[in-house]
Amino acid sequence: MRNVTYKSNWRRFRAGIVIACVSVALAGCEQAGFGTKPKLAVPPQTQQTAKTPGQQPDHTSHAASAGVGPQVVNRPADAPLPRPPLLPSLDDLIGRIPQATTQGGVGGEMAEPPSLPGARGLRVAILLPLSGANQRVGSAMLNAAQMALFEFSGNDFELLVHDTQGTPEGAAEAARLAIGDGAQLIIGPLLSTSVRAVADQARAASVPVVAFSSDRTVAGEGVYTMGFFPGDEVKRVVDFAASKGAQRFALLAPEGAYGDAVSAAYNAAVWQAGGFVVQSEFYPPQVSDFSEPVKRIAHFDERRAALLDQRRILEERGDEVSLLALKRLENLQTLGEVPFDALLLADGGKRLIAVAALLPFYDVDPKKVKILGTGQWDEAGLGAEPALVGGWFAAPDPSARRAFSDKYLTAYGNRPHRLATLAYDATALAVVLGAQQVAQPYGVEVLAQAGGFAGRDGIFRFTPAGAAERGLAVMQVERKDASIVDPAPKAFP
Repeated sequence: MRNVTYKSNWRRFRAGIVIACVSVALAGCEQAGFGTKPKLAVPPQTQQTAKTPGQQPDHTSHAASAGVGPQVVNRPADAPLPRPPLLPSLDDLIGRIPQATTQGGVGGEMAEPPSLPGARGLRVAILLPLSGANQRVGSAMLNAAQMALFEFSGNDFELLVHDTQGTPEGAAEAARLAIGDGAQLIIGPLLSTSVRAVADQARAASVPVVAFSSDRTVAGEGVYTMGFFPGDEVKRVVDFAASKGAQRFALLAPEGAYGDAVSAAYNAAVWQAGGFVVQSEFYPPQVSDFSEPVKRIAHFDERRAALLDQRRILEERGDEVSLLALKRLENLQTLGEVPFDALLLADGGKRLIAVAALLPFYDVDPKKVKILGTGQWDEAGLGAEPALVGGWFAAPDPSARRAFSDKYLTAYGNRPHRLATLAYDATALAVVLGAQQVAQPYGVEVLAQAGGFAGRDGIFRFTPAGAAERGLAVMQVERKDASIVDPAPKAFP
């Protein structure tokens, strides 16, 4: 894999020229000013053309204004809980966010932000599948990374773009080239198999990795991952459902690694919330007919048999009271309730719609049983299925992501892939932390600071094990969109 870098200046990019080197706005861990433009180095096989319908968005106003970057907050024991440091807002870089008090506790005065010294010749590599089966996702993530560069300003920062070709072998070669080019941090790759392929050589070279995988097992020993983890989503929605009175829980999930991970997290979360998982059913993800698992979770055959037995008994009695009772049973499909008051549907897309549509058919009433979901519910259009309306799922607060999505649409003419925010936040974090005057801007003390950061998917921080912990909201499915029923936290405890 050849790695040839191309460089161009800021004005040429603003004129609509193909991306080669772009400028970066560096904001710091204390407060930020803006400097000169760093570079985006792109190998020829991964060079991208901005797909802008019309004039390229003007980002110069941001670069010419004062911005605010993440703040490292060391909180005294008696001080109020600070919010995580903010990565600058897409639309509010001109303003300044007051710095959290670090010495005076409650009521300390806010200091005027000092100007930020520029980054010192930092090189960061981003590894994405820019060819192969996941090319569409990789291209969207690269676009988002470019947006992060435009939204932050500074000097002498270079982002090296490498194509993993969507394979572990391609990722390993990309990491080798990035380390050889002097990268001090690797962002990406996307899939867990690719992360494993780069981990050993990155650790041997003492180069931290901030990957995008949703597999916790790839993290640790200098490898961090920003993926969305189903276990966190499950715990959040279970805790909320339990707070609203749910005690008996059931699960309907696809077979495989994802279903197993959700099941383990579900059992643990329900137990911690003081409830019980009374039933779990699994189905092959490749099938198109989900009737059997839904019938089992609904206890339909047993409840149907109970209804038929009751009708038979009443008919045999034949007295006036029995005939009136029989009349009341005419419109029922089953007799008795299901043995749970909350049901988690651990799926998304067309399978989720197909499964949910069968619930009323087999007499699971969404008005009596609260339907719960995972982060796979975080997509538009679920309200078209009536059985899902009113259901709860945990996801990042959509407000910050909505602003990002609008900016992306303006720049590239279409809406971003759901994972694009991960590339934006990781790139912004690399720029911001790289501007610090510390010996190791990407050391564990910096990346895994307890206060965390606020990005386009809400607050996040890396645990000591390397996986991202996120502050999630609980969303409720509505007919046209989803609404927040329990807001995401503003800070980590």
